[in-house]
Amino acid sequence: MGAFEFVAVDKSGKETRGLLEGDTAKHVRQTLRERSLLPVKVTEVARKEARRQTTFSVRKGLSASELAVITRQLATLSQSGLPLEEALLAVSQQNDQPRTKSILLGVRSKVMEGHTLADGLADFPQAFPDLYRATVAAGEQSGHLDVVLERLAEFTESRQVLQQQVRNALIYPIALVVTAVGIISFMLAYVVPKVVYIFENYGQELPLLTRIMITSSDIIRDYWIVIIAVIGIVIVAIRKLLKQEGPRRKYHRMLLRLPVIRKLTQGINTARFTQTLSILSGSGVPILEALRIGSQVIVNIPMREAVEEASLRVREGAMISKSLAASKLFPPLTMHLISSGEASGKLEEMLARAASNQEREVDGLIATLLGILQPLLVIVMAAIVLLIVLAILLPIFEINTLIQ
Repeated sequence: MGAFEFVAVDKSGKETRGLLEGDTAKHVRQTLRERSLLPVKVTEVARKEARRQTTFSVRKGLSASELAVITRQLATLSQSGLPLEEALLAVSQQNDQPRTKSILLGVRSKVMEGHTLADGLADFPQAFPDLYRATVAAGEQSGHLDVVLERLAEFTESRQVLQQQVRNALIYPIALVVTAVGIISFMLAYVVPKVVYIFENYGQELPLLTRIMITSSDIIRDYWIVIIAVIGIVIVAIRKLLKQEGPRRKYHRMLLRLPVIRKLTQGINTARFTQTLSILSGSGVPILEALRIGSQVIVNIPMREAVEEASLRVREGAMISKSLAASKLFPPLTMHLISSGEASGKLEEMLARAASNQEREVDGLIATLLGILQPLLVIVMAAIVLLIVLAILLPIFEINTLIQ
């Protein structure tokens, strides 16, 4: 059974849109006819989302707020003992967004066919990221889906808060940029032409800074479409390039060489890995299987490969902490906590503590970066505005000298 979006008309010719569940499109059309509706268009949700991924679309995925709300509702209903398909139906009915509702019904249809929740989410990769799906798969394999959904709810909510903080931090710099662009546009349109005209009458050459500004302005004014097109092509080319395994691996390695980005990348991936490993080890999953599943939630390819190599050493009898530390890609404190857990027999507790510690460090680092970003943007914009004002004032000063 699948979820289908339909467009139909009644006997009076009024158009009706909605969602229906059915085995096939033909079955949905028959259901509509039984309701005295003439089906005009019936589209399976999963196929529609698949086409959306391969074609241009302004909005392919779910927003951070939508994903956070959905995850929190699923976690709450799952912990209350409600069957998964009923929980998905309840969450879809509570959602006001048609596309989000259709996605949830599509996932529910997959679950009702006997597939896992992770398989259902995999039909909508743009709505549910790889990390999200891998974590859900780990929870299902461990038999603790409700616990995993609770942690995912906390994670998505914290990400939403972070994005909101970033947006709030950028409001003032953006307002400054808009104001500066308005003032600069006015001066370039009305002030500079008069200054240039006066200099031409005196037969004088404009200052270098002013000439650079005018040339830049002419290029942007005459070729702005080309500039936007080139920027768009470059962005699309980079995104397609990073979908390939080789370039993506090199890009991830580069991230691990940059000072601040390295710490962020290590912290985020280590927190997710240790948190997942804690859930799995506490659920009785064999450690080799737990390492295999835990590696899937790591986005950074070199770190994921390091975990896979570590699992081979563990298979041969080595300790987890020493096997992971061999790559030197994981924070030393995390390795010490894992080693302590192995020695004391409290591996699950130490893994959870390591995850919490990494999340605190990442949150602190992001907060610091946000605190630096706002004044830095203000300084940069102030410097740009200063250069432009100087470029306009310098010829005015020279004109006064000539007149005197």
